[in-house]
Amino acid sequence: MNDEAAIPVTVASDSHLGEFFVLRPSFRGNGQSAGLKIANEELLLPPGMNTMDPPNGDPSQYPVRPHLVQVPGQQEMPRDFEKLAGIWIVSAALKQVFESVDPEGFAFAACDFTLADGTQGPQYYLCSVTRWLDALDESESRVQIEIEHDYETGEDLNFYSVPGGASLVFKREVVGNAHIFRQSRLGTEAICDRVLFDALSAAQLSGPSLRDAADL
Repeated sequence: MNDEAAIPVTVASDSHLGEFFVLRPSFRGNGQSAGLKIANEELLLPPGMNTMDPPNGDPSQYPVRPHLVQVPGQQEMPRDFEKLAGIWIVSAALKQVFESVDPEGFAFAACDFTLADGTQGPQYYLCSVTRWLDALDESESRVQIEIEHDYETGEDLNFYSVPGGASLVFKREVVGNAHIFRQSRLGTEAICDRVLFDALSAAQLSGPSLRDAADL
């Protein structure tokens, strides 16, 4: 694919505030990390690849159970929501919230977890959002658009960029009853609606960051 053009879409409205949110693990301060590593990562790599795929819902995806280990010297326990090697790591409590709101929107893989002192830690899961939608309302959003040509299909595709600020509005008729999804060709984390936002806020778990998609 090759970039052909960059077009700013400049229409946005405060009336869409509070509808959808970008969900991701919050950044830790002072350069801190989650203090975790995947001890058996090499056994979890797809053939010929050097990075892990996030869970896809297939029970046979990983040949062995992922094994999280706490980095020696790490004093703090992982939060309910972390990110490691580009993959979400969630606690049992956060998994319960996700599944209670939108059980079809996520995939999970249970992990073994060994603490720095060698004892068994609490249950954590690899997690991914498996629902992809093309729901962005370009006419109502303010977002940078780059047009790229797909030489395999012959189509021109719009790719969306949010660095520098954006206001993202999504089509309700496309989102439907989904409470979590990833927007195709958009360089952000997952998008959730007000229902999941309220559930996460009520749960008061550590780690989730929720930013209004209409005011990025």
